[in-house]
Amino acid sequence: MVAKKKKFKQIYHDYLNNKIKLQKYQLIGILMLVWVIAGFIGWVYEFFVGLIEKGEPYMVGGDLLPWINIYAFGAIAVLPVVYKFKKYPWAVFLIGVLVTGVVELLGGWLVYTIGNGTRYWNYDHGLWAWGSINGFVCPLSVTIFGLGILALIYIIMPFLNYLALKMSKRAFLVLAISLFTIVMIDELTNLTLKNLNEPTAMDFYRSLGAKYQEF
Repeated sequence: MVAKKKKFKQIYHDYLNNKIKLQKYQLIGILMLVWVIAGFIGWVYEFFVGLIEKGEPYMVGGDLLPWINIYAFGAIAVLPVVYKFKKYPWAVFLIGVLVTGVVELLGGWLVYTIGNGTRYWNYDHGLWAWGSINGFVCPLSVTIFGLGILALIYIIMPFLNYLALKMSKRAFLVLAISLFTIVMIDELTNLTLKNLNEPTAMDFYRSLGAKYQEF
């Protein structure tokens, strides 16, 4: 156990100091896993926000699996920007706030515009309302996302670097590709069904008696 901790500690140190040289397959696998993990963490966050606000559990998202695509997009979008500043947590936080705020603002506006007034989130109530821009983004939301980016850079990424370096090429690729493929099949299937006006994951959960909030 002591040896494993030392190995991880060394990898963490090398990660912060840009001393880790990853192969292309490791970089691709890490991005796939970030995509999956960020979408899942976003689902957990939205589930508990809904639970607190509504006082009862709601299924959230748009897929059968617990995963939300805008959180995956946000993590992938912000990662290249903040990665080179990882020696400076304050810079990671501020850049994370800015980038995720832009993603949330543009994402909310596009959905609203293309969907003829559709909103998957709306910061027009309670603590969220302070400083809100048309309900699409607010200071509280981007602060929480900034903290999430700190977790991405200082917890999730070092752990994924560790996995990429310690696992065999075959095992790491099987893990990354399998999880990514499962999530994307679910995502694309539900998007296709929705465009065809066929029953989606949301309809399935509602048929079971569960309350569902599309996101």
